[in-house]
Amino acid sequence: MTPVLSKAAIGIFAATFALAMTGSTIAPVNAADPGVSDTEIILGGDHPFSGPASAYGNIGKGIGAYFDYVNDHGGVNGRKIKWIDKDDGYSPPQAVQVVHQMVEQDHVFAIFDSLGTAVNTAIRPYLNQNGIPQLFVATGATTWGKDYKQYPWTIGWQPDYQAEAILYAQDIVRNHPNAKIGVLYQNDDYGEDYNAGLKKGLGSHQNLIVKMASYETTDPSVSSQISTLKAAGCDTFMIFATPKFAIQAMVFAAQQSWHPLTYLNNVSNAIPYMNAAMKAAGPSAVNGIITTIYLKDPANHARYAGDSGMKEYNEIMAKYLPSADKDDGNYLYGVSIAYTMVDVLKRAGKDLTRKKVMDIATHLTETDNPWAYPGVVIRTSSTFRYPITQMIAAKWLGTDWSPTGILVDTRSMMTTAEK
Repeated sequence: MTPVLSKAAIGIFAATFALAMTGSTIAPVNAADPGVSDTEIILGGDHPFSGPASAYGNIGKGIGAYFDYVNDHGGVNGRKIKWIDKDDGYSPPQAVQVVHQMVEQDHVFAIFDSLGTAVNTAIRPYLNQNGIPQLFVATGATTWGKDYKQYPWTIGWQPDYQAEAILYAQDIVRNHPNAKIGVLYQNDDYGEDYNAGLKKGLGSHQNLIVKMASYETTDPSVSSQISTLKAAGCDTFMIFATPKFAIQAMVFAAQQSWHPLTYLNNVSNAIPYMNAAMKAAGPSAVNGIITTIYLKDPANHARYAGDSGMKEYNEIMAKYLPSADKDDGNYLYGVSIAYTMVDVLKRAGKDLTRKKVMDIATHLTETDNPWAYPGVVIRTSSTFRYPITQMIAAKWLGTDWSPTGILVDTRSMMTTAEK
């Protein structure tokens, strides 16, 4: 399994590399932009096709399928998209290496949808120093929106982790004021972002947190952490984890006859993951779990039976990824974020430059993404870099996620976070 650097090591590595690149031979921002010809746009990405977060590799495959679909329908303003997607093993050093290859050898126009908070934190200084767009990163860390002045070439896409955790916290304060909260979280910036949001949302009620248990991405399992949270008397369980460990958490809790009120972070709520937990430990492992959604669910066949966007998605999957499990929400995530990328390229027109693409990505109002949950608008401005701020709570009721309540816009939460 590929080792993952600590937060301190990541910071040192990234800072050292940024300084080393001062004398780089890469073209300055005002030079002719590479990766664009009369017939082609080269985009690069990196995803974990191996390692502890390999389930997310399907996002990159979904992106590739959508780009193939676009190319077969004429491309973007007369150009075809060449998608170079490399395995980074969810490892920051490996990500830095493959991103350098794509920039310096493959001459990509932009880096698109690199996945993971630690990964994107490691590659961000290099890309920003060299004026290379780091577009729509696949992580909801607050830093992508908050630190845009320092890193103007970077922008996120999905809802912010802190805002998501604030929504869970507000639900606890409102409906479960005597909760005894136990938290399982990944021991890096990804997990800490969720923890920060939970504490912000609880406000003066932070004493409701009874126990917090962390895990490393190199750990074989989180069984001992579940035992610790159960022993502490927790009756409310926050799972802030990537899919492998989220599934384990649900399974081990059920196997230990611990059935708390459970909140599951969005990035690990794909129906195949829920089915895997249910298969391993029975329906009690998942029933009643609460999460948030902002995209349509490809596994909810009844809800989206007549939906035109889902019909298009199924057609894309059938032609370009025929052997894949189209119910896996990671593929739909890839298709939907690729739609936004293509939308930006289309708006940039024939005169395609990195600066122009960043300007469009930061002045975006996209109301017609076919795979966004109804009512979700993807919008940015020069001073607001959180493209998706709307989510709706959902509860697992036997076979799929059932939306509850109304669509909530967390925009004001993120505006506050920037100050």
